[in-house]
Amino acid sequence: MSGLRFAVIGLGLIGGSLARALRSAGAVSSVSAFDTDLCQRRLALELGIVDDAPDSAAAAVAQAELVVLAVPVLHTAQALRSCLPGLKAGAVVTDVGSTKQSVLTDVAAVCGSLPPWFVAGHPIAGTEKSGVAHALADLFHNRRVILTPHAAQDAAALQRVSAMWVATGARVVHMDPAQHDAVFAATSHLPHLLAYSFVDMLARLDAQDEIFPNAGGGFRDFTRIASSSPEMWHDIVRANAGPVSRLLEQQIGELREVLAMMREGRWDEVRTLFERARSARERHLAQIE
Repeated sequence: MSGLRFAVIGLGLIGGSLARALRSAGAVSSVSAFDTDLCQRRLALELGIVDDAPDSAAAAVAQAELVVLAVPVLHTAQALRSCLPGLKAGAVVTDVGSTKQSVLTDVAAVCGSLPPWFVAGHPIAGTEKSGVAHALADLFHNRRVILTPHAAQDAAALQRVSAMWVATGARVVHMDPAQHDAVFAATSHLPHLLAYSFVDMLARLDAQDEIFPNAGGGFRDFTRIASSSPEMWHDIVRANAGPVSRLLEQQIGELREVLAMMREGRWDEVRTLFERARSARERHLAQIE
């Protein structure tokens, strides 16, 4: 895909890192970008991540052959709507959202039906940092990217997006959109919700001034993701509320059972739970990416 003109809408960690990765790989001839935050556009230019950062999405995509929507999932429809007046014939559009059914629904609503040139995607990569200042050229290296083709999908568009991700060093797999959302409700969306809720609970305790200064590595490991973008994760949990709420209800039931074990002195059962969980994690550790 060398020589491709590329545009990204949204200059957060993922959008900025993708632009940086493609430029580093020599996979694109030019990079144009738009973000509603003027400071992010200016910084992207200063850092040499993009060649051009005009003041509208339509202007940013005007010459692009491949466009990536790197915005919070609930902003997908507006981002695409803003691009359409400038989108050239033959251009391919994809996204990086963590929910796929909501994205496909929004794209269909904007376009009247799912267009063959839209490819739904989700890179399994990121950090708790946000903003283009934290963009990394190697963020996607050896990471999995999931594409969720739809019934109207154009094979050439799918191949173009797949080649883009391969150029960043990522490994591309395909998945059904509903399956994707169920899997990531369990492995990503619920964990973020739990981390935010846990930190918020501690921050409201009377002893918070003693709790946080004495927190160790386990606390940092467990709560790191609560430093992620609240806007982005609000959108993700809201967009995938069905699967996440069902899992949350199940988790609440499991915690009530653990509480009963503790209150009733069933400590052998608590230890068995710990051993079972540790064994499961160790068994599947090689698959965690």
